[in-house]
Amino acid sequence: MFKNYIKTAYRSLYKNKGFTAINILGLALGLATCLLIVFYVVDELSYDRYNTKADRIYRVNEDLKLGDNQVQYAVAMPPLAKTLKAEYPYVEDATRIKPAGTTHVKKGNSNIVENKVGFVDASIFNVFTLPMISGDPKTALLEPNTVVITESTAKKYFNTTAALGKTIIFNDKENFKVTGVIKDVPKNSHFNFDFFVSLESFPDSRSNEWLRSNYNTYVLLKDAKDHTKLAASFPAFLQKFSGAQMQSELGMNIAQFEKGGSYFRLNLTALTDIHLNSNLTGELGPNSTKEYVYIFSAIAIFILLIACVNFMNLSTARSSNRAREVGVRKVLGSSRKNLIFQFLAESILITFIATIIAVIAASVLLPAFNQISGKDIILTTQSLKWLVPALLLIVLVIGSLAGSYPAFFLSAFQPIAVLKGKLSAGFKGGGLRSFLVVFQFFVSILLIVGTLVIYNQLNFIQTKNLGYNRNQVLIVQNSGELNQQAGVFKQELAQLPGVKSATMTGFLPTNGWRNTRIYFKDASYDQKKSLFPQSWEVDADYIPTMDMKLAAGRNFSKEMQTDSSAIIINEAAAKFLGFADPVGKTVYQSLGGDRKGNTPNVKECHIVGVVKDFHFNSLRQKIEPIVLTYGQNAGALAIRVGSADIQSLMSQIKAKWNSLSPGVQINYSFMDQDFDLSYRSEQRIGKIFVIFTSLAIIIACLGLFGLAAYAAEQRTKEIGIRKVLGANVTWIVTMLSKDFIKLVCIAIVTASPIAWFVMNKWLQDFAYRITIQWWVIAAAAVGSLLIAFITISFQSVKAAIANPVNSLRSE
Repeated sequence: MFKNYIKTAYRSLYKNKGFTAINILGLALGLATCLLIVFYVVDELSYDRYNTKADRIYRVNEDLKLGDNQVQYAVAMPPLAKTLKAEYPYVEDATRIKPAGTTHVKKGNSNIVENKVGFVDASIFNVFTLPMISGDPKTALLEPNTVVITESTAKKYFNTTAALGKTIIFNDKENFKVTGVIKDVPKNSHFNFDFFVSLESFPDSRSNEWLRSNYNTYVLLKDAKDHTKLAASFPAFLQKFSGAQMQSELGMNIAQFEKGGSYFRLNLTALTDIHLNSNLTGELGPNSTKEYVYIFSAIAIFILLIACVNFMNLSTARSSNRAREVGVRKVLGSSRKNLIFQFLAESILITFIATIIAVIAASVLLPAFNQISGKDIILTTQSLKWLVPALLLIVLVIGSLAGSYPAFFLSAFQPIAVLKGKLSAGFKGGGLRSFLVVFQFFVSILLIVGTLVIYNQLNFIQTKNLGYNRNQVLIVQNSGELNQQAGVFKQELAQLPGVKSATMTGFLPTNGWRNTRIYFKDASYDQKKSLFPQSWEVDADYIPTMDMKLAAGRNFSKEMQTDSSAIIINEAAAKFLGFADPVGKTVYQSLGGDRKGNTPNVKECHIVGVVKDFHFNSLRQKIEPIVLTYGQNAGALAIRVGSADIQSLMSQIKAKWNSLSPGVQINYSFMDQDFDLSYRSEQRIGKIFVIFTSLAIIIACLGLFGLAAYAAEQRTKEIGIRKVLGANVTWIVTMLSKDFIKLVCIAIVTASPIAWFVMNKWLQDFAYRITIQWWVIAAAAVGSLLIAFITISFQSVKAAIANPVNSLRSE
């Protein structure tokens, strides 16, 4: 019986090739899109779950509030890890990670720039699942100047994974012994290092400072439930271990500190929550947000529903064509149950064929999707274990759901009414079909509005006045490699014809190097009158090179020795301090360390200028107070160029570099590119939105195309009579199109307020954002109407220009 259902279904589908092709193409597109989104969502949700102990690993974070200043850190104090392990029996182990930043690794006679270098504790292999190919994980990083590298790194530098005992040279001067080779860190990890350097090589790791935080710290609990117990113990823990240092440096204990409205707290974040639920200062890499997971999951469901809606619409629309078939089958003895099974078999067969095509399409498109989304998703044997059963379930569920209404609708026809021709046909009267068309375009309009808003916001970010000029600025990232020659390099570059100015500092608006200091407004050292801004060490050329503007006062001067204690603040800092005229005022910088009597260890700083506010964080955040101090910092070299011949200028810069540092590779970038990298996530989301929106519209139009074709076919004789009576093509096209256009208008009216609300909520994540203008909604509405009209018109014009003689010949 089942074989007969399949054979009959195949014959019926083959007979109606156009209907079958539209249905299969629509379902295949919907399923392929859905599969790609599922791969994306599964990848996002799988971050750090490769760790076998993932459910018991937590990161310790720090929250600090000083007066009206509040900061949330993903890092903690140097001695925290070992102290937690010693104090609490339920802490099985603890470990720390500290990124090393840009590092040069020697290979032959050249130095290769590496950015995936981290200082780690030897206990990292006890906490995280980092399988070692060679070496002993228990002892690999116990000694200073030892390093564990990944498998691909060993092949890169030694052409083999047998790298134990070999030497790696960092920054052309530091020798490290390879004591282990591990498998590559999975891409879906919140940290991705290629070099794991022993923290014993880093003297600061043995610091006993409890008021400074610069280590990502993780604890492995014996039982996951103990995280609530550990979090509850933090207040007493901080009082015990940091209280004495706070009393020494700030002249108050924790209770007094909190009484003034400030606080100093620790909290925990589950390892598996870091990627989607954490965006703190000091993260080991850019994280995503769970909102995007929700959005894309909803899009996948909507697109799949649109594809199913097409199937249901087309099947019911052509019901009149199969009505006589149903009547004859019933007269010949077919039961309603057999008819239902027959139509469900057709539906499942279409879904099965569409699923096969979708899987092939998704596999072919996956590399391109990876490039757009920034992912590295691959189909593995592990993936197939859940994918194959899921696809089989999809075939059954979607096939049954998409074919259920046609099956029950068609099988309910009464044979007498059908064979007498009393069954109503046509587009009119199809209430469910009308609702489904509205739903399709409702979703399409939501996606169109979402795409327009995202691109407008990205354009706003790209063109907004940031308070500095990022164009034509070359950044030499590793100028510190020149050591004492860095100043000479800067001076020589400043003499080149194509260079306008140059500044030496690692503190740039587009990089992640940040430093904070405590400043008191006056000599009362009242924490309520304190400022906790970022503090950047810059030279006298910084403001001109960045093309920043002074709101008041003057710039630093090389000629004035007193500028060693001078500072320049931004407008946000001036507003925070409450100074109407900040220039000439004195503030007090806390230096930490032991107090001198009843006076904090401070440095008097006089304000010589106020720089206009400039963006140095994401536009998701408001501009915060910042203090510029005068000094020498060789972290990077920023060069404002004026030459149109960039290639020639770069050759000269490289020649200068090679003369001062032969064998060391120059590492450079352009500031506008660095800025764009900060918003790579939004740019990728924008591209993905465009792709998915286009696919949703194409799928919706396929269904509309099919409906228009059947509506025109069912009204062929009516059109013929109207043409004989004098109706022109325009009038007939209008007549055939208006019913569909009405439905699209209903979708516009219902979708527009919801689209505005949803995208307005998304924009709330940006401190600086666009306002959704009326034309965005209008553009989406007009675009939807045009797309629908063009789709319908193809069939309408075809019907309108047909010869009426052919349609009326049998009458």
